[in-house]
Amino acid sequence: MAPLADPRDPFQLDRLAEELASRELSPHPDRSSAPHDLPVYVPLSHSNPYLAAPTFDVEDFLISRSHTSLPDLRSELRDYLGSLKEELVKLINDDYEAFISLSTDLRGEGTRLERLKYPLVMLKSELLVSKGELQVIQDAIQDKLRKRAILREEKALLHLLLKISESVTRLESLLLIAAPAQDASSSPELPSLKLPSHLNNAETDDIDDRARGNRAKHLARVATEYTQLLYHVSKARTAFCVYIDEIQWRIDRIQSTLSSDLDHLFASTLLTLISGPTKGKEKDKLTIITTEGEKAKLTADLTECLRTYDILGLWRDAEDVIRREVVRAFVKKTIYPGALTAPHSPVVPHTPLVTVSNSHSTGTNHATSGPLTASLNPPQTPYTPYTAFATKQNPFEFTQSSLLNPVHLLDESEDTLARVYNQLLRFVERDLRRIMEVAERVSLRGVRGVVGGRGLGKDMLTTPGSGKHAEKAGGKQDSLEGFEIMANVVWAEFGRAIMDEMGSVVFAAGSPGEFRKHHETTQAFIRSLEFLAPSIHAIEAMRSHSVYTAFERRWQLHVYFQLRWKEIVSKLEDALAATSIESSIGKDKEPFVTNQAATVWVAISSCWSAEVYIPELGHRFWKFTLQLLSRYKTWLDNSLPAFEAAPKVSAALAADRNTGTPSSLTRTSTPVPPSESASMESNAADDGLLRQFAAAMVDIKAINSRVLAFFREVIVVMLPEPSDLGDGDDMQVEDALRHQLSVLNALIPPMSNQITHILTRRSCDALQPVRSILSQFRAMSNKRTPTEPSYFVPSILRPVRNFFGSASNDGPGEPLKNDFMRPCATEIFESVCHRYIYYLTAMKKTEESLRRLKKGQKSTFSLFGGSNTAKDNDRRDEERTRTQMILDVNAFSKDAESLGVDVLASDVFQSLHTMVHADLIDDP
Repeated sequence: MAPLADPRDPFQLDRLAEELASRELSPHPDRSSAPHDLPVYVPLSHSNPYLAAPTFDVEDFLISRSHTSLPDLRSELRDYLGSLKEELVKLINDDYEAFISLSTDLRGEGTRLERLKYPLVMLKSELLVSKGELQVIQDAIQDKLRKRAILREEKALLHLLLKISESVTRLESLLLIAAPAQDASSSPELPSLKLPSHLNNAETDDIDDRARGNRAKHLARVATEYTQLLYHVSKARTAFCVYIDEIQWRIDRIQSTLSSDLDHLFASTLLTLISGPTKGKEKDKLTIITTEGEKAKLTADLTECLRTYDILGLWRDAEDVIRREVVRAFVKKTIYPGALTAPHSPVVPHTPLVTVSNSHSTGTNHATSGPLTASLNPPQTPYTPYTAFATKQNPFEFTQSSLLNPVHLLDESEDTLARVYNQLLRFVERDLRRIMEVAERVSLRGVRGVVGGRGLGKDMLTTPGSGKHAEKAGGKQDSLEGFEIMANVVWAEFGRAIMDEMGSVVFAAGSPGEFRKHHETTQAFIRSLEFLAPSIHAIEAMRSHSVYTAFERRWQLHVYFQLRWKEIVSKLEDALAATSIESSIGKDKEPFVTNQAATVWVAISSCWSAEVYIPELGHRFWKFTLQLLSRYKTWLDNSLPAFEAAPKVSAALAADRNTGTPSSLTRTSTPVPPSESASMESNAADDGLLRQFAAAMVDIKAINSRVLAFFREVIVVMLPEPSDLGDGDDMQVEDALRHQLSVLNALIPPMSNQITHILTRRSCDALQPVRSILSQFRAMSNKRTPTEPSYFVPSILRPVRNFFGSASNDGPGEPLKNDFMRPCATEIFESVCHRYIYYLTAMKKTEESLRRLKKGQKSTFSLFGGSNTAKDNDRRDEERTRTQMILDVNAFSKDAESLGVDVLASDVFQSLHTMVHADLIDDP
């Protein structure tokens, strides 16, 4: 709805004016562009877009010719109509002959077209007949081709089934399995397995190395044939062949036999390589492993067995054999509840020499291995990184000494747990390291990790590694197929045995010292064990193993931290029970003055000591360190005496200091009299305050310097990464420490001001004899010109000297002398100068008042305007007084310079110097 018109403005001129003004002020898009050109007259033509449009729009056409009036537009349209008519007539005249002959040229064409129509119809019918005949032939050919394709596929399937049958028969022959026709009791439901002859033969242990090597190659050939069989079976299953279901029991029997034969061969080869000849040997026969050549043969057989396991995808079966035949017996013999108190039973190393074995036989080890009794000491202090063990980031990073000793042993001189761990390390290095390296080379993890596994797969073969042994290998299916001997065999058995058999001793947190020692020894054992791993992937698999996770959870680190926290806090709170700051200087507590500060420093340093610190608790100890500093700040707030407000005189002197000149004290008003000398009780109280404030400042500075140095040298090295410290807190570690120390250092300025106020008051009190210096000269009988400063001048700055111990080195503020003596002495010096000026100004006003008072009396009794003799005496007294003041001010300035004060840079002292050199009383 349009707004109602104003009766006083029916045409709404005001509104139109406002809109025009706003339109002029607002930016217009056309104004910013180039200025418009004048309209150009364009006559109507065929190229006009509005006339050539499919639908003529009158409005658009008129808008385009808005610069033309309607009469002119009408004339223009008439002219354009005339030109169109002329062009049409011209067009007809030019093509008139062709237009007339158009009808005459088409005469007789209809009859000609009818004559051509008949042969085309006949040709069409013939083509349709030929097309039908060809279609019949094509359908017959397609039917024959389809039947041939079906026959070809059936033939290929029959050939495939023949291959499968031949392969099954050949595998049964290679594995010495009785054929179904030869075993009457066999049936598809429950086949009767006939074990191969080498398993039933009681003299199996008497075969030589050549037979064992042939058996390894034989099983490798069988495994290759078996993989081809499974591939053919998988292709035949896609055709839903019933024959495959009928012979499936034979395939399963082949798999079971192959797996058992391979397990038996692998176990016998493994035991022979590790333990020497089997028990069935004659007692007087030489050991099998006599030379490196024999050992190389056994290693080749072992490699062939592992390669066969890898082809079949039976990684968990191989690991189970190693666990059952090698690891489990040793773990049961080594790790048991009384292992820490049992006598030491060293692991006998292999020897490459030829030996005659009656009851024991040994194998060979690396000829270049160093003595296994040599051990590397674990880190005694965590302050310097220990590089003997492999780091978590790079377990294969080793020093030159690592080349000489392949296994890093722990220091077992005073640690029975380290002795047990060393037995485990020697066992792994002696018996399992080479097996893990061979398995690692066979697995080719990198290639399989890209391709997705070289095994047969669960859709082709239900392997023991993916089924019955999966629980033994860590309780989960393999995310990456391959051998995981370090994780599934070595660590799974070691970790589970330690938790089950010795967990009550190793993980007991009741004794913090033993717990930390066990934790450090165990972590060193894990790092040394990881150094024996064949690859980084093996270490990653071990750390992600369920037994490793459960093992790390068994460490009750939070309980250990609570015990250490209670131990440290109890000692600290006993020391902080005192509510007053008392100095207890001792050689064992330097540079601290109070027992409380020394206790806080001991608490902070003990958190990061080798006897307390555990790397996994670094973030907790760091927070505890900040809490200790905050607790000391709270104790200082409760123990420090209340800060007194600045005295009135000090406030007045501060006001004079702000003005820059002593003019505020030269008013005609009566000056405020200075306070009286403090009593003995107040002096004793001030001494107590000075000692407390000085002790607190010394301790704060000592803690600040000690903690910062300790942080840079120790804490920053031992702390974890900053991103692991807090929950989303981006504050850096050093920033947090400096913030906490800044809160503690914030107490120093007010305490320094309190010390300065007390010393200033004492220095100003020592300046009070200046007020009576003129009366003393007048009362002297022997009036002579002074040559030495007054007796009180050395005592003006004596409180500063006594506090900072500049003379005797036993003042309460002596440790603060280097940092605080000069600024404190400068401030006190300026305050004393202000007070000095105040006293001189008051003295001058008193003398002027006395002179005016006596001026009205008789001239003979007037002090200044009397007889010449009295006037001369007064002048001489004033000269002596001024000379004495000059001597006093000069001595005072020298005393201040000895305290480090820059006297020449003080404007107040310059004013004082000018005042003492001027006349005491101005002439009228």
